[in-house]
Amino acid sequence: MGWAPKLMVFCALYISFNLYAMIETKEQSKGTKGKRRGSAKIKEQRLRAQESSPDPVLRVNPGASTDYTLVADYEQSIKEMVNQLQNSSEPLDSKCQVNLRLWMSNKRSLSPWDYRINHDAARLPVDIPEAHCLCAGCINPFTMQEDRTMVSIPIYSKIPVRRLLCEPGKPHRKKKRCHKEYKMVMETIAVGCTCIF
Repeated sequence: MGWAPKLMVFCALYISFNLYAMIETKEQSKGTKGKRRGSAKIKEQRLRAQESSPDPVLRVNPGASTDYTLVADYEQSIKEMVNQLQNSSEPLDSKCQVNLRLWMSNKRSLSPWDYRINHDAARLPVDIPEAHCLCAGCINPFTMQEDRTMVSIPIYSKIPVRRLLCEPGKPHRKKKRCHKEYKMVMETIAVGCTCIF
């Protein structure tokens, strides 16, 4: 009967290890859920801040996913920006001055810029808003006048566009027809302006 106490000790150890493992697993899963809830709260706070932003450039679509954007959604957002520019009731102001009453970042910058529509029929989207610097120099923040000791330069960014592989307006051989096929390429567009010395 020497094996009975050993079996009892073994069973007690086995049960205690299993209980310890179950408790630890539950605590880890609670910690993971808390982290997920915390990151969801942070994302929700950022989304609320962007939705309530008076700057139309910073606003986001609350129903859209923030992780990625479909090509159709991306092209639709560019089309909406072009429509806003074309239908804007704001007078076209090509003066080199800062307007602190506006919330739009391009008019509050010390290197203000305006948007012009970049049109290309062999590209989708056909129209893209592009920044154009309003000052040769920069606005001095103390005098609020243009200072030519500094220079305003455009800030460029590469954006994805679909480029037409063959242009239908160009003459082609009778054997080869121009089929409307597009290829995704990156195009350099001015997105703002900044000051340099």
